[in-house]
Amino acid sequence: MLVSPHGSVDLKPLLLPPLEAENAQRRANGFASKIKMTSRELSDLLMLGMGAYTPLDGFMGYDDWRGVCDDMKLTTGVFWPVPITLSVCEEDAKTIQIGDEVALVDNDGRVYGQVTAREIYQIDKITECKAVYRTADINHPGVAKVMEQGSFNLGGPVKVFDEGDYPDKYKGLYMRPADTRLLFENNGWSSIAAFQTRNPMHRSHEHLAKIAIEICDGLLIHQVLGALKPGDIPAEVRVDAIDALVKNYFVTGTAIQAGYPIEMRYAGPREALLHAVFRQNFGCSHLVVGRDHAGVGDYYGPFDAHKIFDEIPRGSMETQPLKIDIAFYSYKCGGMATGRTCPSEQNERLNISGTRLRAMFANKETVPPEFSRPEVVAVLQEYYDKASEAEC
Repeated sequence: MLVSPHGSVDLKPLLLPPLEAENAQRRANGFASKIKMTSRELSDLLMLGMGAYTPLDGFMGYDDWRGVCDDMKLTTGVFWPVPITLSVCEEDAKTIQIGDEVALVDNDGRVYGQVTAREIYQIDKITECKAVYRTADINHPGVAKVMEQGSFNLGGPVKVFDEGDYPDKYKGLYMRPADTRLLFENNGWSSIAAFQTRNPMHRSHEHLAKIAIEICDGLLIHQVLGALKPGDIPAEVRVDAIDALVKNYFVTGTAIQAGYPIEMRYAGPREALLHAVFRQNFGCSHLVVGRDHAGVGDYYGPFDAHKIFDEIPRGSMETQPLKIDIAFYSYKCGGMATGRTCPSEQNERLNISGTRLRAMFANKETVPPEFSRPEVVAVLQEYYDKASEAEC
């Protein structure tokens, strides 16, 4: 039996059925009030729509926002680690009345959904940043997003009409929680590990993923399709690279590749908890948590995301972390290993990272098979060659 949805008996997708959505979208186009969402808010709306943020019914009001920042709890007592909010500028906050139906649009004016204004409140951005990101440094990309948003939040239930281009652009990859749960059940899986990635998988990723497969019935390679950092590999290229890895180096039927529309916050430990919470909604019993999970720069220690799972109350969620040490290629042991499995010295190890891999391609260095599988390198090499040609 799969894990239950988080804080609920059933999934709570807020995406309307097609015909109802079409009519509602047409009606929302005529609303007097429209809010232009940030890219992060749009990604959160899509996550609400697919039911990934069960049990939330929309964007948080003040008490939920404050409870999440301070204690990682909703007013219902349900565990939730990161605020899911919709910001508005002061001018909009003055014109929108409680009970108003407000259209939610992107930068191009495309209507994705609506929110019924239940509450409008001013927030302390510094409080949110220090609680969620452990810093108020504007150089942190997540902090910068918070500081750039409006000074007020609008809380209320939402209806989602549109998932954008994701279902068509990533056909077969874009899966809602109901889809993955059905797939797991059809495979006869009850224990599933989610492997979070926004990069092509190198040998270290492969090692972590295979440890998870040894423990669980199957693996969900779950990649970010939302906005990423500059320099990150496009999703379409990642899909091909991961396909090449799974096809050649994984036992058939042990791993599934899927994608979802979230935008990374780079909130480190708190974001690791969020990743576990919504993976529970996707039906995953475990989340692989490696070095500096969801981190950026030097804001978090390499294993802060491991430690935070021990700091939250027992029973906060059903999905559990698979805490795995830093993986490297050991020349002494003749294969992939961690500090817990191989007694090699630093000079006997090849340290592997996505940053180093990108640098090797940029500098036209040969990528050794100990670093990344040749089939994966071939996919990435083609991408970098085309990018280089386009710059000429």
